[in-house]
Amino acid sequence: MDRKLLEELNTERGARRAAILVTHLKDGSQTLIRQGDDYTSEPLATEFDKRFRSGKSGTVETGTGDVFLTVSVPAPRLVLIGAVHISQALVPMAEIAGLDVTVIDPRTAFATEDRFPGSTLKAEWPQDVLEQSPLDAFTAVAAVTHDPKIDDFPLMQALRSDCFYVGALGSRKTHGKRLERFTDAGIDPDLYSRIDAPIGLDIGAASPEEIAVAVLGSIIKALRKPPETGA
Repeated sequence: MDRKLLEELNTERGARRAAILVTHLKDGSQTLIRQGDDYTSEPLATEFDKRFRSGKSGTVETGTGDVFLTVSVPAPRLVLIGAVHISQALVPMAEIAGLDVTVIDPRTAFATEDRFPGSTLKAEWPQDVLEQSPLDAFTAVAAVTHDPKIDDFPLMQALRSDCFYVGALGSRKTHGKRLERFTDAGIDPDLYSRIDAPIGLDIGAASPEEIAVAVLGSIIKALRKPPETGA
C-alpha cells in the first residue's frame, strides 16, 4: 500500500471521518475517497454512498476491472442525555446493536452505577463532557430528561456538529417552546427539521421500554437508510 495513502487513511481514522480506499485489482493502483469529498462524478459514486452507510468492504465489478473497496467508518456512538427509565432500557439494546453508548446526567440521584451497571456514565453537565469528547457526524444524540437546563445545550451542539441523529423527548408543544429557545440562542431554523421530536418511530410506544425500542429504531434508520427526498 502506498505510504502516503496509508498516512492519509490513518489521519481520517484518527479524526473519526469515514473514507474508502479504492484498490484496482488489475494493476494495484489505489485512490482514497473521503466522505466529505465531492465524488459525484466518479463512476462508483452510488456504490460509495452505499458503502459509507453499510460500513462493509468488498469487491465491485466495473467496466475496467474489479476493484476492492476497503471501507473505514468510525464506530457509531450514542450520547444519551438523561439517566432515566427510557435510558435504562435503551442502553443495553443500543449496545447489542453495536453502538458505543455514553449516558450523561448531572443529577447524581439518577446517574448511578446501580441503575447503569457496566455502562459509560457521566454524572456531569453535558457541556463539560462534550468539551472533552466533541460530537461528530457519526454520533447520535438523544435527549430525554425533559429539563431544558440539561437537554438544550447538547441538542444545539448536535445540530452544529452534523450528528447523524438528533432526538428529543417531549410533546409538540414542548418542542415548539424548545425551538423558540434555540432561535433566541442563534440556531439556524433551517436545522430544526433534523430534530426527531417527539422522539422515536411512531409505533404507539407507551412504556419506557417501548419508547426505547422506538428511539433505537429511529437511530438505526438514520444511520443506515439514505434521507428520504420529495418527489
